Amino acid sequence: MSTIDTRTTVEQGLVFERDVALAMADGTLLRANVFRPEAPGRYPVVMAMGAYGKDVHFEDAFHPQWQVLKRIYPGLDSEGSTGRYLRWEVVDPERWVPDGFVVIQVDARGTGRSEGYLDPFSPVETRDFYEWIEWAGTQPWSNGKVGLIGVSYLAIKQWQVAALRPPHLAAIVPWEGSSEFYRDGGHHGGILSNSFTFEWWPRQVLSNQYGSGESTHRDRLTGERTTGPAFSPAMLEGSRADHPNDRLTHALDDAWNRARAANLAAIEVPLLSAANWGGAGMHLRGNFEGFLRAGSARKWLFAHIGTHYESFYLPRYVAIQKRFFNHFLRGEDNGWEREAPVQLAIRQVDGTATLRQENEWPLARTQWTPLYLDAAQAGLDSAVPAAPAQRGFGALQESLSFTTAPFEQETEFTGPVTLRLWISSSTRDADIFAVLRVLDPEGNEVNFIGAHERVPMAQGWLRASHRKTDPSRAIGWRPWHTHDEVQALEAGAVYALEVEIWPTSMVFPKGWRLSLTVQGHDFIVTPPGRMRHDHPVDRPPEAFGGVTTIHTGGAHASHLVMPLIPRR
Repeated sequence: MSTIDTRTTVEQGLVFERDVALAMADGTLLRANVFRPEAPGRYPVVMAMGAYGKDVHFEDAFHPQWQVLKRIYPGLDSEGSTGRYLRWEVVDPERWVPDGFVVIQVDARGTGRSEGYLDPFSPVETRDFYEWIEWAGTQPWSNGKVGLIGVSYLAIKQWQVAALRPPHLAAIVPWEGSSEFYRDGGHHGGILSNSFTFEWWPRQVLSNQYGSGESTHRDRLTGERTTGPAFSPAMLEGSRADHPNDRLTHALDDAWNRARAANLAAIEVPLLSAANWGGAGMHLRGNFEGFLRAGSARKWLFAHIGTHYESFYLPRYVAIQKRFFNHFLRGEDNGWEREAPVQLAIRQVDGTATLRQENEWPLARTQWTPLYLDAAQAGLDSAVPAAPAQRGFGALQESLSFTTAPFEQETEFTGPVTLRLWISSSTRDADIFAVLRVLDPEGNEVNFIGAHERVPMAQGWLRASHRKTDPSRAIGWRPWHTHDEVQALEAGAVYALEVEIWPTSMVFPKGWRLSLTVQGHDFIVTPPGRMRHDHPVDRPPEAFGGVTTIHTGGAHASHLVMPLIPRR
């Protein structure tokens, strides 16, 4: 029997219902906070479900990020909002309720004040979200239209649940959120992305597990522990999955991973997919793939720059979010349908960007341009090298770089990139980390503010034993790796690889150069790096610590396929 009661307060026209409980189909009680206008009426609902605690203040759980955001946006908790209800990666109720929205924040099963077995991104959790959407769509204060909005975890859940087609779901705004569970987050090119998962799990999820008596999180408004009652360590351990180990042991795109991947083709509701060019290793690919592959007839793609969280809260972006929802949740004729379906922040080398409207992705006018690697000269050029060459590097310590001549005119690359690479290895496998870098006229590298850390222009990954592709799912400029079997290498034999490099945008001034770095370990701008791939079980030295040789020219004409955008 639940001992957590719903409490209601009313202040300055905002009704706050804390710990609203809803029994799921299996009887498990999940709880949410509901914020709605005091004035009677039927309002559209914007909703999110996540694992970070609906009662944990943004500043308490993510203090460094809070400080960065406050520097960028000093009025975050003083201009139009007290900030008392600010939570990580969800909308601020004080900025939405006055404009006639109901805001609902749900603690996912087994987290915060919600009971049950904690299993992130699982089908059960997704079904819970479906039930909450249908509940919200039938309440007396609801107009029957529910929109979903949130960042990261809260965006991933949107892709997943939208594919189930809840009848009252009317639109989604997945802001920086993976859509392909295996490829976008867990395994990049088949390589385990372990550092985020193994650090995220205890710091951001277990600290919010329902029943955690050791959690330091307290509700600022009540002083109560945000995780409900205190259970024994044995009870807590038995009430959750071992998510990091699940990621580790499901090394192929198997049924476990597929059960957590969104069925994008089944999504029908209008969507606004917001991608971050600096989201290397987390979410970036998912927002582009989600836009491309979603079955929705009405869909928009926005690509921005900056940190993972700043754009979501900045007033100009909040205005975009509200305008989208006002159209699809209220039927407001505000011109949204006439917005260009693709809007891209075209990046400059100084870290700024210019917003440009486009009609499709990738851009129809793209000139897919090969740049050939030359192992003899360390060059990158539009001409195939005159003679075959090869060069090796120690996979776990060294790298090889290939660089263009200075560009003779301003040159823009915007789109996805493919590296077609011939390699051999002294061991039974090899991991390829492919990095596009920007060099100024003096040869100095320029890097950029990323979602979580400073990043190069673009990155891609591929485990050589995962080189198998499905041509029926490839789209010229983007290969599709099946990740359904391990094809070990024969030492010394030459193999062709197609390395998917995630979407990018960059305008090179005259005299600047593009460089491709290939190595067998993480490329980190600012140590220790947040998105690492260095788990010893996934990457045993005897398999991945050999010498990798790149072959160029002749029958092994390794090359990049770059998305050159002609000058207007």
